[in-house]
Amino acid sequence: MKNSTGESNKKKLDLHVPKHFSLILIVGFILLIVAIIASLVLGARVVSFQELMDGLFYQNQDSYGANVVQKRISRTIFSLCCGVALGIAGVLMQTVTRNPLADPSILGVNTGAALFVVCGITFFNITTASQYIWLALIGAAVTAVFVFGIGSMGRGGATPIKLVLAGAATTAALSSLVTAIMIPSQYAMDQFRYWQVGSVGSGSWDSVAIFIPFLLIGVLIAFISAPALNALALGDDVATGLGVRPGVLRVFAICAGVILCGVTTALAGPIGFIGLLATHAMRLVIGPDLRFLVPMSALAGAIILTISDVFGRLLGSPGELEVGIVTAFIGAPILILLAKKSKVRSL
Repeated sequence: MKNSTGESNKKKLDLHVPKHFSLILIVGFILLIVAIIASLVLGARVVSFQELMDGLFYQNQDSYGANVVQKRISRTIFSLCCGVALGIAGVLMQTVTRNPLADPSILGVNTGAALFVVCGITFFNITTASQYIWLALIGAAVTAVFVFGIGSMGRGGATPIKLVLAGAATTAALSSLVTAIMIPSQYAMDQFRYWQVGSVGSGSWDSVAIFIPFLLIGVLIAFISAPALNALALGDDVATGLGVRPGVLRVFAICAGVILCGVTTALAGPIGFIGLLATHAMRLVIGPDLRFLVPMSALAGAIILTISDVFGRLLGSPGELEVGIVTAFIGAPILILLAKKSKVRSL
């Protein structure tokens, strides 16, 4: 009987390469190239093809357009890194909670990072993104551990519904603390207000250098966990029957999500909806297999965030709208539509 159950479970995981995957991948990379070129060329100052070439190959350093391109290169790479991180974090959080509307903020990760950053600004006079990162990562990690601990209490351990409820309650409590700390300090409020919006405008080579190691760690954990997460998506009982330990796997997935979301929040501020948009877009075209969904959501996240940044520059010209505002305008209506849709399936 046990054997037949195991065989039945394995059939549920008989996943194949998605149909037209090669074509989807090619289209994705074409869109990525278009997004990168648009990010380098468009903005308050639109640069010509010659200026683009001069900027890319460090020629004609006296050209203003070439200098603009060079400054946009680091911003574009930073934007791509943030998009990759948020796209993968979205997949992980949706899979761990088996909630198709989940975003990294569902476990209170963003709010925990924000609380520690506000404390750093208020009590330790911290003002730079390179200093924010450690506080944000610690805050995100502490919050994730706390939420996981609360969600693990009682019968059944850390079930998806308990994790969601614990995350929602923790987010509400920490948001109140953030407000309470900021209100007496005008300086903290001014500093936090700019950071809270979410922007890649401050992306520099220093930011990229800080970001890359954390990104690689998070991506590595996500890629290694992806095959086992396919089993988890079918339910804890099925996963256990296939030799997967759901509790341990959730810890690894949440750790990867904390790293990816924490470093992005620290350096760019809390940018919402990228994980939600990227994951749903890719699930529609390639299906639920996480071996493919994880890398494709990373690609989609990079494209969506970079294009959103370009739109923010164009809409706000001669200034710019922060990318967090643009993604909120795009993501909020889509979230409402998904929530209203009666046939939204559980993961």
